[in-house]
Amino acid sequence: METYESLRDHFDWSNARSRLAGFDDKALNIAYEAIDRHVADGHGERVAIRWLPKAGEAVDLTYADMTAQTNRFANVLDGFGSTGVATLMGRIPSLYVTALGTLKAGAVYTPLFAAFGPDPIKMRMGLGRIDTMVTTAQFYRRKVKSIRADLPDLRHILIAGPGADEIDDPIVSDLDSLLAAASDDFDAVRTEPEHRALLHFTSGTTGKPKGAIHVHNAVIGHAATGRMVLDMQPGDVYWCTADPGWVTGTSYGIISPLVNGVTSIVDEAEFDAERWYRTLETQRVNILYTAPTALRMLQKIGAELADGFDFSSLRVVGSVGEPLDPESVEWAQDVFKVPILDNWWQTETGAITISNYVGEVVKPGSMGRPLPGITATLLETDVDGELVLDADGQPVEVTEVDAVGELSLRAGWPSMFRGYLDQQERYEACFVGPWYHSGDLARRDADGYFWFVGRNNDVIKSAGHLIGPFEVESALTEHPAVVEAGVIGKPDPTAGNIVKAFVVLKPGFEPGDELRRQLIAHSRKKLGPAVAPREIDFAENLPHTRSGKIMRRLLKARELGTEEGDLSTLEVPA
Repeated sequence: METYESLRDHFDWSNARSRLAGFDDKALNIAYEAIDRHVADGHGERVAIRWLPKAGEAVDLTYADMTAQTNRFANVLDGFGSTGVATLMGRIPSLYVTALGTLKAGAVYTPLFAAFGPDPIKMRMGLGRIDTMVTTAQFYRRKVKSIRADLPDLRHILIAGPGADEIDDPIVSDLDSLLAAASDDFDAVRTEPEHRALLHFTSGTTGKPKGAIHVHNAVIGHAATGRMVLDMQPGDVYWCTADPGWVTGTSYGIISPLVNGVTSIVDEAEFDAERWYRTLETQRVNILYTAPTALRMLQKIGAELADGFDFSSLRVVGSVGEPLDPESVEWAQDVFKVPILDNWWQTETGAITISNYVGEVVKPGSMGRPLPGITATLLETDVDGELVLDADGQPVEVTEVDAVGELSLRAGWPSMFRGYLDQQERYEACFVGPWYHSGDLARRDADGYFWFVGRNNDVIKSAGHLIGPFEVESALTEHPAVVEAGVIGKPDPTAGNIVKAFVVLKPGFEPGDELRRQLIAHSRKKLGPAVAPREIDFAENLPHTRSGKIMRRLLKARELGTEEGDLSTLEVPA
């Protein structure tokens, strides 16, 4: 790999674009770049995806296989006239065929987190006005059937795997039968670079989830960052452990590795330390991209389990999703014998924007430095978290070493989101002058490395998942015993944060362990176990701002035992 300094000296996004095939008329399609291009270049027999089922032998899908299967899926969509497709399933080949087939057909792809309960699924499907869902019979029965009547835009539900014939629903079809009947001849739609490609829902602290819009031009960023940060090279064996229902599982679990011609490991099973170590050894994995929570879970189990495995094929280990503490970095480096490259990006940035690099100094606990092609700065904020503006209405940059400001990027990189669906004002509020301000607070040291400080709002990061307090609060207040709820992230050594709720009960209900268990069960049913609160405290009242918003920072302060967390003197709006 080139050094960081040399890359920054000569890198520009137009050169990165020229490394892709594209079309003669300057059109650009993510799916063509990810699979068809490799077949056209004579690499169709290279393994694109190696699927490891929960039990049984591995299944290889070559780039030629993926081209044929995604062509079939694109023909199915073409026959439907579909404009938007969502997936709700685990790590099975049908998800990857669906995602790329959707993009190939020029429709918009939306991944849904398989651990969501019915309510979050209904909200996102409705906001996206999504007309086609691909799921499994099990997920249909558990999560979709109860909300079908509330999804007027949904016209097709395709069942991957067995069980479609057991579902009595006029819009349900068997995906395998449709694919078998479809032609494997399809020319990828010549989508314009700014044509919508991906809709990723990300949670906010108030209101509904935000639908971040990404375009086909984002593939330039997916491709370049895979090379620059993760050192992807054609023929590498690469494993991204992120759930495909989140943006990392799409950008770096599907698009980036395939665009860069690697063999991507897809493991259907959930986290199991011994299975992970065995997979790294037997599959001869060169690049592992995972989350701090996973590394902390491995650390908690201890290094002894890893001693019997051979990790000599590993060249790069990357980490993303939440801050990675220095202790975990040092532990993982001792176990895997390679540097652990923490990096930073968001749903809105679409691709990695700040990172540590292969062959460069890694500062444990740091996010690293801005990628070539990315200009990053810190913007000054006031005590209320608002950006400070100068006399001309421009944001004020923080220049002092190790001073804290809001991490901000100069707008214009290819993978930058192009809007929030139906929320233009909310989108415009993310930009001040030339800067996209991220909502994350950071500091910058004398060497230009950035260090995460905290969120400038209350979104909870738990085990790599973004959780909006408002959604959890809304689910809790649907319970007949609850009049109000406030939700925070409580620091946790393994997950980073767990969801904790403070609830105010209606008259006639008494706090107690049995009610606490009922509320947790209610939340898990509505939201899914990954989003529901793990802990619940009962409170007589909750702190509010003058406008009536719950002051979650005071709830968190009380949880942490600081003085401002005393709720006894706070006024509650009538």
